[in-house]
Amino acid sequence: MTLLDDDATSQKRLALAIIDFLSNSLKDGSVSSEDTESIEIAKSCIADTFHVDPSDQAALKDAIGDQSLLSIYGVYEKLKGKSSTAPMPSASGSKGSASTPKPSGPTPTNPEAESFKSQGNAAMQQKDYPKAIDLYTKAINLSPTNPIYLSNRAAAYSASHKHAEACADAELAVSADPKYTKAWSRLGLARFVLGDAKGSMEAYQKGIDYEGSGGSEAMKKGYKTAKEKVEEEERENAEGSSDRDATSPTRGAGGAGAGTGGMPDLSGLASMLGGGGGGGGGMPDLSALMNNPMFASMAQNLMSNPEALQGLMNNPRLREMAQGLGGGGGGGMPDISAMMSDPSLREM
Repeated sequence: MTLLDDDATSQKRLALAIIDFLSNSLKDGSVSSEDTESIEIAKSCIADTFHVDPSDQAALKDAIGDQSLLSIYGVYEKLKGKSSTAPMPSASGSKGSASTPKPSGPTPTNPEAESFKSQGNAAMQQKDYPKAIDLYTKAINLSPTNPIYLSNRAAAYSASHKHAEACADAELAVSADPKYTKAWSRLGLARFVLGDAKGSMEAYQKGIDYEGSGGSEAMKKGYKTAKEKVEEEERENAEGSSDRDATSPTRGAGGAGAGTGGMPDLSGLASMLGGGGGGGGGMPDLSALMNNPMFASMAQNLMSNPEALQGLMNNPRLREMAQGLGGGGGGGMPDISAMMSDPSLREM
C-alpha cells in the first residue's frame, strides 16, 4: 500500500468519525430538531464524497474504536494545553521529546510508534527513566491518543519523581480510553504523592470499577492506602477544630471572668478584695499576694479548676469580709493575714 493509499484510508476513517459525531449530536440534543434535515444532508454529502457507508459498524469501529470524535478531540485539547504550559522534559533534550504532538484525528497502530514503545519498555527495565521518557514521547508524537504510550510515560515520570507530569499523562490516558485500567492506577499514585488523597482514592475506585469482579489486589491496595490517608486528614482537621474551640476567648471558666484558654480573670477578684487597688487606685500588688502561702495555694487551685472562680466570686462571706476590711485604709491593700485566718476562707 502506497502513502497515498494510507492517506485515503485515514480520510475515510475521519469521514466516518465526523458522520458518527453528527449523528450523536442529534441524539443527545446538542443540535435542535429543527436542524435535523441539515445534519442529514451533511452526513449524506460526506458519505458520498469520501465513498463511505455510515451503516457499516465494522468500518466505524475500525475508525474510532470505543471512543468518539468528541472524546478524541478532548484529548487533543488537553495535549495542546499541556504543551503550552509545560514543555515535555527530557534528559537528552532530543528533538523528539521537545516537539509538541500534533494529532490530526484518530490514528491506527503505528509500527514505528510501537518500536519506540518497546525501546522505552526496555529502558524502563534498565531503570534508565530519562531515556524511557524520550522514547515514549516519540511514540506519542506518532500516536497522540494511544493510552498505553501515555500511561507508560506516566510510569516513567513517576519513577523519575516528576509526579505532576505523571499525573497529566495519566489524565490524558484515561480520557483517551477509560477502560485502560493501568492508567487509573498510575493516576491514583501520582495524585497520592502530590497530596491529593481524595483524588487518588477516586482514581483507584474508577480502576476497580473498570476492572470488574471487585478489582485487582494492587488496585484495591492503592484504594485502601488512599482512603486511610483521607480518613487521617479528616481526623486531624476535626482535632484541629476542637483545639481552636478550646483556646477560643469565648470559652473558659463557666463564663465567669475567663481569659484566653480558660485562665481565671484575677482582676475581678482583686477589685472585689481591694475596692480599687493598692494605694494608687489600681490593681493590688499581686507579688505581695502571691508571697502569702495560703493565697498562692488558693490561686493555684483556681487556675487548675477555673469553674471554682464562679463560686468564689459569689461567696457572701468573702464579700462581707472584703467590705469589712475596707481596702486597708484609703483604698489600699487589704490585710491578707486577717483574711487567711478566717476558717470559711481556708475551706475554699
